[in-house]
Amino acid sequence: MTEIYNVRDSSPKRVKLRRIGVFTSGGDAPGMNAAIRAVTRAAIANKLKVVGIRRGYQGMIEGDFIPLKSADVSGIIQLGGTILKTARSAEFRTPEGREKAWLQLQKADIDAVVVIGGDGSFTGALTMSQEYNISFVGIPGTIDNDMYGTDYTIGYETALNTVVCAVDKIRDTAVSHGRIFLVEVMGREAGLLALNSGIACGAEVILIPESKEQHDELKRFLDKGYKNKERSGIVIVAEGDEPGGALKIAEAVGRDHPDLDVRVSILGHIQRGGSPTANDRINATRMGIAAVDALLDDQKSVMIGLDNGKIVQVPFNKAVKLNHSIDTGLLDIQKMLSM
Repeated sequence: MTEIYNVRDSSPKRVKLRRIGVFTSGGDAPGMNAAIRAVTRAAIANKLKVVGIRRGYQGMIEGDFIPLKSADVSGIIQLGGTILKTARSAEFRTPEGREKAWLQLQKADIDAVVVIGGDGSFTGALTMSQEYNISFVGIPGTIDNDMYGTDYTIGYETALNTVVCAVDKIRDTAVSHGRIFLVEVMGREAGLLALNSGIACGAEVILIPESKEQHDELKRFLDKGYKNKERSGIVIVAEGDEPGGALKIAEAVGRDHPDLDVRVSILGHIQRGGSPTANDRINATRMGIAAVDALLDDQKSVMIGLDNGKIVQVPFNKAVKLNHSIDTGLLDIQKMLSM
């Protein structure tokens, strides 16, 4: 990775903060509550007051703020979702909406903000920090694990385990009936969840946006003699691989192979829910503490990330504009093992 800054490489000055805000934005991800807890308690340990901003940027516009004390974040580390709620805000995308948000932050005497979310959330924070003199620090929370500059985003591991557990159960039915299941997982623009869950589940084919060659692999798989229904198969499909996803692909398979028993299972939002894994809790906690440290070090418009297990700071303009590449060599591993 290039131009990522380790937080311990220099000795920046500590600034005088009195009150910080924290909010979650975009899609929820397991571990967000662990991050809220860490931010709150790290801030209190540094003699700061903490304000929870409910319902993301829309709550910021409307002044939906609540004070957070240590007791308020007790017993939430194991919970999925987000106690601060989340929402998408079309109004915040306008200059008028951001001005309303800025006025609400001023009215509440909030000096700086921690935003927990994905690239859309960070884009909003970057824009607002450029328009107004307020610092935002981001914590990556998305099950897609597709943010540039960090090896890990909060919620990814939990979602991966959720997919693996579900597909293992689907395979039982696939084997019993000699069926081929197309299982659609989340990942509209990024296929990492599909790729790694497919390998972990022993999928016969994995279809991801990053590789169109896999559609040829699907054709070869269907032509290999599965018509006797004595063998089954699992095909993992990232929701963004084709318009219409697994349903559209299943329709095409049904037309070309009418004698095959093909079914579709769309896992949907169960992938976002559930109690976070230990790693999601630990990394969310580390990132939450690092976010408060960054604000105290007078950092602005940076995302907290993990690079080879170490905390790093990545400028927002790089985190949201550069692509997070995946190791497509994993597809070669999958092909070899599915023979």
